[in-house]
Amino acid sequence: MPIPEDVTGDEIDRDVRQELQSLPKTLAEDVAKNLVMVARLIDEDPEGAYAYSKVALRLASRVAAVREAAGFAAYASQKYSEALAEFRAARRMTGAVELWPVMADCERGLGRPEKALEMAGAPEVHKLDKAGQVEMRLVAAGARRDMGQLDAAIVTLQSPELASNSVQPWTARLRYAYADALLAAGREGEAREWFAKAVEADRDGSTDASDRLAELDGVEFVDALAEDASDELESDEPGEAEAAGSADAEPEDDDKH
Repeated sequence: MPIPEDVTGDEIDRDVRQELQSLPKTLAEDVAKNLVMVARLIDEDPEGAYAYSKVALRLASRVAAVREAAGFAAYASQKYSEALAEFRAARRMTGAVELWPVMADCERGLGRPEKALEMAGAPEVHKLDKAGQVEMRLVAAGARRDMGQLDAAIVTLQSPELASNSVQPWTARLRYAYADALLAAGREGEAREWFAKAVEADRDGSTDASDRLAELDGVEFVDALAEDASDELESDEPGEAEAAGSADAEPEDDDKH
């Protein structure tokens, strides 16, 4: 896989760089560059990120950070079985619990919401930081919805973090999930209120809460570029008078020279 010239490998986190120190210097540099490409592409080009992760994995499969990156790339590409295997490998190497929520979400992706709920009640959840616990709550609510348990999903999301007025990195997503669950349960008025709250917290546009809110309010967005293109096409078509004139034009007399 080609590596752009502006990628040096120094862009990776210090902790990952320390892990790579167990490798020969040249190999560590190659792995680092591929990990940078995974991080660079994972949001906009998951398949591209996945391809670079496979290169890194081939070069350094015994490095936990590499297994974790490969897991996230597979997860972003909806290869949930592969992602789960990589996350499990990384967790065996480090003993850390940070990957527990995304591992549970992989179970959802594999059509096993019951397993995701089982993981949501496991002792590992108590070892997660606040962000991890909120993420686990989101996964558990999603599993409830997978099982058609809308009311249970709503109750699962009701928490001190949801009720808090302070804005944290997870606030917008938590409010959005709650609004979406309310809407699915037919509670449109409450859903609108929580989509509005999600918009307030969504400072970086991580959700489409503003679009959902506008939809509930009956606002229709018009694509200005599409309208301009349509107008140009219409202006290029001959008018009725012009078309009629062409049709009624006197044919040339073949005998005239």
